[in-house]
Amino acid sequence: MVLNYIWIAFFLVAFVVALAKLIFLGDVNVFTEIMNSTYDSARTGFEISLGLTGVLSLWLGVMKIGERGGMIDLFSRGVAPLFSKLFPDIPKGHPASGSILMNVSANMLGLDNAATPFGLKAMQELQEINPNKEQASNPMIMFLVMNASGLTLIPVTVMVYRAQLGAANPADVFIPIMIATFVATLVGVIAVCLKQKINIFNKAIMGFFIGMLAIIAGTVLAFNSMSQEKANIISGLIANIILLSVIVIFIVIAMQKKVNIFEAFIDGAKDGFKTAVTIIPYLIAILVGIGVFRASGAMDFLMDGLRSLVALTGTDTRWVDGMPTAIMKPLSGSGARGMMIDAMKTFGADSFAGRLSAVLQGATDTTFYIVAVYYGAVNIKNSRYTVSYALLADLAGVLAAIFVAYLFFGYKINDSPSK
Repeated sequence: MVLNYIWIAFFLVAFVVALAKLIFLGDVNVFTEIMNSTYDSARTGFEISLGLTGVLSLWLGVMKIGERGGMIDLFSRGVAPLFSKLFPDIPKGHPASGSILMNVSANMLGLDNAATPFGLKAMQELQEINPNKEQASNPMIMFLVMNASGLTLIPVTVMVYRAQLGAANPADVFIPIMIATFVATLVGVIAVCLKQKINIFNKAIMGFFIGMLAIIAGTVLAFNSMSQEKANIISGLIANIILLSVIVIFIVIAMQKKVNIFEAFIDGAKDGFKTAVTIIPYLIAILVGIGVFRASGAMDFLMDGLRSLVALTGTDTRWVDGMPTAIMKPLSGSGARGMMIDAMKTFGADSFAGRLSAVLQGATDTTFYIVAVYYGAVNIKNSRYTVSYALLADLAGVLAAIFVAYLFFGYKINDSPSK
């Protein structure tokens, strides 16, 4: 229901803002720009879905091989001690646990192309045990909030953009991003645990949090001593070795089980194609709503108002220049990326605003995209409290990003827009 109200608000706010710009500012092009954005957004939604078709077919084919070879079941048993506490409604040994593990692992490594198919597979398996097929189940909500919090170990993409835009040390945002994204995940998971009456002091859950902290700390220490070029090479190499290893292990185990591997892959790929087609209307709907909101100028008014309010308090307003990225991130990954690049071009890659935008880009994920795609794939109509709790995790990530940006970069004073 929350997503329904937000989608309606996109259009109503956009219409009011556009009408005000026409009447008071004489902007005769605003309505044309809004309508053009609907066509562009609808086309973009279809193109994204079309692009997902091949990737979904590939990885759901691989997942089908793993499923018939018994590897997904093995993963499910391996994470049972933790997932039985975080996802108590998932039956012991159910394949959904293995798919969730694959998705979370791919997200942590920044492997978006692999994470989405694993996540959609998990949603399909969770839907099988969902007593109300039109309403999000508790495990679905926990899973999507974990996704929306955007826990990532290696934010390679952000560092690459900083390098391209002339940052002296593109990797200097690495540790702040790690801290911010961990805070977002921690807050999101704890909030859902409290809502679903899950004991967060259970040994398995506490061990998970401590283990994640240890992994993040180890990754930070390892990559902090490397040059940007070496870090990019090593992280890419590790990620691709892991992906290919997964495929090869699935194939070898399936061979031992006498599985018809090619047939299994084709069956899974067919499911991938069907899933991609199912996603199209949901993705177009959310992207059109976001496009209308942006084209109307509502985002610009929002930022100007926020800056004025902060200025009235007499506090530092530099963080406001990074807020377009923060506000856009839950709505659109590409939109947030554009906001980050714009901030770095306007203020400089090594300015406070440029660095803060980079940290915000890596701190959370595209909440509305995730909700639209994942729930759309299994025809969930009622998302319950998914969006509100995912946005809570996003808010925690944003606040943490601002805090660590001031902690690491707040002493920099040369933050005026570049000429």
